[in-house]
Amino acid sequence: MTNKIADRISSMNTSIFAVMSKMAAEYNATNLGQGFPDFDGPTWIMDEAHKQMKEGKNQYAPSQGIFTLRYEISQVQEKYYSLEYDPESEITVTTGATEALYCAINGLINPGDEVILFEPYYDAYISDVILAGGIPKFVTLHKPDFNFDIKELERALTTNTKMIIINSPHNPSGKCFNLGELEAIAQIARDRDLIVLSDEAYEFLTYDSIKHIPIATLPGMKNRTITINSTGKTFGMTGWKIGYSSASSILTSAIRKVHQWTTFAVNTPAQHAMVLGFKNLDQYLPDFQKLYQEKRDLALALLKKTNFNAHIPGGSYFIMIDIPKGVYIDDVDAATKLVRETSVATIPPSVFYSKSDEGKTMLRLCFAKSDKTLIDGINKLSGI
Repeated sequence: MTNKIADRISSMNTSIFAVMSKMAAEYNATNLGQGFPDFDGPTWIMDEAHKQMKEGKNQYAPSQGIFTLRYEISQVQEKYYSLEYDPESEITVTTGATEALYCAINGLINPGDEVILFEPYYDAYISDVILAGGIPKFVTLHKPDFNFDIKELERALTTNTKMIIINSPHNPSGKCFNLGELEAIAQIARDRDLIVLSDEAYEFLTYDSIKHIPIATLPGMKNRTITINSTGKTFGMTGWKIGYSSASSILTSAIRKVHQWTTFAVNTPAQHAMVLGFKNLDQYLPDFQKLYQEKRDLALALLKKTNFNAHIPGGSYFIMIDIPKGVYIDDVDAATKLVRETSVATIPPSVFYSKSDEGKTMLRLCFAKSDKTLIDGINKLSGI
């Protein structure tokens, strides 16, 4: 029956996150691979979800999301970024940021349209572009600082380019695009009438006084930008899968058309609980950001005692580390042997590259883990 499978998915493999987590379980390894906390988010949000369940909020929510949540999202966008979005027509609640990405790409990309991806890229981007029939084009974020060459970006553009996807703070590198970089991308988008899909799932996870800058805040960009965010990342509830998109009503209409035939609606009691989360965001964020700053700094301090050179992340909860030269063939060899022989799981990032070989020289670690997990895992690297 293999000949019955759609050609467009023939190049898609099982997600590397699933592969490495399976290996971590098989070898009882410390899992510094897949990007989720190994501790719970706020108990007061969980209590609110339980309360909403007991009060009967257990049936389908409106497809676009409950209005109270969309309203609170609009208030956050206005308060933190001075961005005004109509909660009725410009904000959509989705099953995680991943579904928002899928709906945006499949709602706007036609077969043959070209989409610019900065590599290393989150693997959902390229899969969604392929599923939509689009053609991915690649611009490399070069280590050690993961900056891009504007001329390389310009060379990737053609008359068929329709969209640029950016991710800041960036997974997997932890890079935060600075104002100059965003202005360069915005200028190209305005000049060529392009859509920008901006994945900002880690918007509140920045370090060392770095300020997150949504590209939609730049002149002329709000109506051509789709911004994707994640309550799962902001509140440490990745398993609840509540993401959202903010975009003009025209772009939102396209997103909602795909969304209604993909998941239709999102977990109802969890949406109500996230209303409370956003109402308390000002009080919540300082401790949240302090916690992750301390975890990043702990991971960096531990890595200094190893032969794995760390690229200091300005945001997200990931660190890219250089593999010691002459020890492993490449990143896949390193990640595989580290699980089997050292009992620590990482992510080989070459799967996030399609143009450059830089990914073969590194591994990705997630530091959204308990201090014990970080200490146990990174200390296992010290003898290599």
